[in-house]
Amino acid sequence: MFEKMKLRYFTPFMLVAVIGAIIAMVAVEASEETFDVVFQLVMYVVVPAVFFGYYFRKQQASLSDVVFFKGVKPWLPKIAGLVLLSIAFSLGIFWLQLYMLLPIAPGLVDFFMEVPPIPDTPLYLGFMVFTIAILAPIAEEFMFRGLLLKRLAKKTSIWGGIIISSFLFGILHADIIGAFLFGVLASLLYLQTGNLLVPILMHMLNNSLAVALMFLAPATWPEPISIMEITDITAKAVPNAILLGISLIPMLAAIIWLSRGLRAEKREKATHSLV
Repeated sequence: MFEKMKLRYFTPFMLVAVIGAIIAMVAVEASEETFDVVFQLVMYVVVPAVFFGYYFRKQQASLSDVVFFKGVKPWLPKIAGLVLLSIAFSLGIFWLQLYMLLPIAPGLVDFFMEVPPIPDTPLYLGFMVFTIAILAPIAEEFMFRGLLLKRLAKKTSIWGGIIISSFLFGILHADIIGAFLFGVLASLLYLQTGNLLVPILMHMLNNSLAVALMFLAPATWPEPISIMEITDITAKAVPNAILLGISLIPMLAAIIWLSRGLRAEKREKATHSLV
């Protein structure tokens, strides 16, 4: 299904829609909050709904063909474990990223460490939390694990699709390496299950915990690994390095475990092609 969707149409459509929204908001002198709400809705609701809705109708397919509850329950404990592992690894690798950038690009470190202000308006705060925890995971999984992964896998290979789509997913996040490996896990989950709901649930849980840590309870972060000031990058290097080392091995093991079936499937297809 996703393999037949045209990536070359999606990208310009997204750009035109986003630029059009920006121009419209500037023209009406919209407030910063209104600007942000419209931008998020265009990117996460309007463009995906129009694009995927068009192709679903064209292919006479339904949403239940790619998102369904059957077979999801056994994956829930695995999803929870992968999210906790991903968060631990992301904290460690984000520290390493800051540590390596600090001597050569301190301004970039300041940018990455900048904490977004908590919105003053309760309604706007609720919208932001809903967007990060619900809308963004759904839209991004359709875009990156649905369209990009499947389309690029068809054009290159399974691993070509996984790596390229995960790389593009990673560069849109401050934690580039952590987001990249999260994208790899999400891609493997989708390829293993054929159900986009599985990576969507993982993405939702991950973002919900991130929102809770960022907006609701920053004081509850473990003190030894908490990076709040630039001085913490070097002062707390040892515990963060330990966290990275401890989480790296199970992260790689999880990727290998999830990819085993894909290698078997690839060998089976190669065998059939020789018969």
